[in-house]
Amino acid sequence: MTDLGRHRHHEFKFSSHCLIAKGEIVTARPDTKYFLSSYISAPESLSVIAPRHDQNIALWRSRDSQVELVRVWELERISGQKHHYWPLFTVDRYNRVLTELLAAEGLSPDDVSASWGTPGLPHHSEIKLPTGAEEYPVHSLSHLYSGLLLDSDVFRNETIVGLAVDGRPDFGLDQTGKKYWYAGCVSDKGDVDFAPVESPAPIYDAASAEFGKEPGTLMALASACTTEITYDIDTAVQELQLFGGRRVPLIDTLPFVQAIIRAAESQLPSLELDSRFTAQEHLQSAVMKVVQTACELVMVRNVDRLLSSGAVDPREAYLSLSGGFALNCPTNSFLLRRYGFKGLLVPPCANDSGQALGLGLLGLLGAGELSDRDFRLNGPYHGSELTDVEVALRHFDDFIEDVQDFTDTQFVEDISRGPLVWADGAAEIGPRALGHRSILADPRSPRSKDLLNEWKSRQWWRPVAPIVLEEHTGEWFEDPWASPYMLETAYVRESKRHLVPAILHLDDSARRQTLNQETNPLLYRAIEAFRLDTGVPMVCNTSLNDKGEPVVDTAAQALNFAIRKGVAVAYIDGRRVQLRTEARSQAPAPARRHPRREELFENQEQDRDLIWDSWAKLGYSTTAMVLMSRSPELRDQKLATPEMVNQLADVANARDASGTLTLAAAKHSRMFGPSAVFDPESQEGAAF
Repeated sequence: MTDLGRHRHHEFKFSSHCLIAKGEIVTARPDTKYFLSSYISAPESLSVIAPRHDQNIALWRSRDSQVELVRVWELERISGQKHHYWPLFTVDRYNRVLTELLAAEGLSPDDVSASWGTPGLPHHSEIKLPTGAEEYPVHSLSHLYSGLLLDSDVFRNETIVGLAVDGRPDFGLDQTGKKYWYAGCVSDKGDVDFAPVESPAPIYDAASAEFGKEPGTLMALASACTTEITYDIDTAVQELQLFGGRRVPLIDTLPFVQAIIRAAESQLPSLELDSRFTAQEHLQSAVMKVVQTACELVMVRNVDRLLSSGAVDPREAYLSLSGGFALNCPTNSFLLRRYGFKGLLVPPCANDSGQALGLGLLGLLGAGELSDRDFRLNGPYHGSELTDVEVALRHFDDFIEDVQDFTDTQFVEDISRGPLVWADGAAEIGPRALGHRSILADPRSPRSKDLLNEWKSRQWWRPVAPIVLEEHTGEWFEDPWASPYMLETAYVRESKRHLVPAILHLDDSARRQTLNQETNPLLYRAIEAFRLDTGVPMVCNTSLNDKGEPVVDTAAQALNFAIRKGVAVAYIDGRRVQLRTEARSQAPAPARRHPRREELFENQEQDRDLIWDSWAKLGYSTTAMVLMSRSPELRDQKLATPEMVNQLADVANARDASGTLTLAAAKHSRMFGPSAVFDPESQEGAAF
């Protein structure tokens, strides 16, 4: 394999029996061991300097010939704060939370052999990184390996082109600034050659900042409306270089997006516009079409570089994508079609909710646990189990008409009458509902999409995704391959479109999830029954949550949602729960969403203030704290005094014409300064 001209990975090499590390054979112990990997804000001093959002913790088990992902806890599901960003400011607070989580698995913190990902925690161990990875942040490498090691057998025996593309690293595990922000590679049978890549995610981030909407909403709007403008995007993208490092990408992408907005504003008055959309929606849709094209061009530039430098035939290789931008389904599908890769390796938690997954795989690799053990992510269902079913049924007894076991016939009758709530087993990991915390509906009726958007307080144009039985996907979609985590778009075959109007985007595509019997047997059985009755092997699927709320975690939260929205039937842990309306109940319907575990994160203001004051007493300004968050070497007072850091922050702010540092400083102070409090309904963390 030819050198990529950057770095080579020789320190770790897989064999069938051992790990070869710098010429030494490391033999794994045969007994069972547990490990933790976590992506939470480091307690104590770093909690206000290097905060993290979408925080999560993973529990691993290593035994016999297997490494298993036992559980992933996404803190937003526990706290109710979407994109959970509020730190656990002290080690004691973290230990209380962790003890409770592990107890549900029959474990205690003493059972953990090592913990990776969050400095300052008990059992914390440094991650031994692959040789050649020194110029990349651990954050990006974690994303990269969450895709590369999704299946250790594929990693050992195949060629993989990997890209980790997100907004920005967090530098929580780095001691120095990094030359590049985003890691790419070509892996040939476990021999990994690293190379820097550009991330198009800051283009979406800039659009999100300009329009005040999350990237997912803007992506949906781009395909919901036909409005488009003329723009020379090829020339504009040629001038962008988005490797990160000392030049923050937002410095370039904010004016880039602002120029597209100005072009759209000048052209829209002469266009014939769809009256169903507002003027702002027309503007945003037109701009986002150009932004999407720009992102695809950047990704083509990345892939072409990697293929050329590694002399790779894409038809003989897998594509691995990770980082927040890997949630961009249109780009994922565009790359698969353009290059003809053998397959796509993307974890269901591709964004920062998958950092614990990647950090754990990096830690296990470096510790030798993957030397002669296999790992494969067999499915997305590694979140919390439904342990409160009986308690929830008793709690909402006034609203329950009947509880019966699941039957095929009744399910088909129920979903044919209207959307229903479906909560089963362990929750999905990642930001998308994949059939364990879902609202399901009949795809044959346009009314299904309208009702789902109404219940979730979403715009009328938001598309609804289908879950389709894997063996039938080729009959209904032009792209026949599997898509188990809803991370691709596929065009519905022309002959089938009139049969499933509820799932169609404007361009006749759909963001599908394919389902097999092994991964989710009960839901497979339900959809198969629907197929036998209707001829349609799919149902509509959207996440079980209200606007601004994380996906529900418990049976009580699922029933609360169903009762508040007037849903007639909820399927909870394999049981059919027929619900009464408020008018037929002896009690008033819940007025708001069901409580989560807010108390685990509340009342930390005093601890937070002490930490904040300790930095302020040393002489650091808020702007300096923001600079230290992305320049870890400035945290070392032996290398840089507070006065020096303050001066550097002032210089950086003065040079930053876009004001991104000032914006970050304002958010930093608002979210982690003395005036901030824990608010589970705040969405500040989404834009940080």
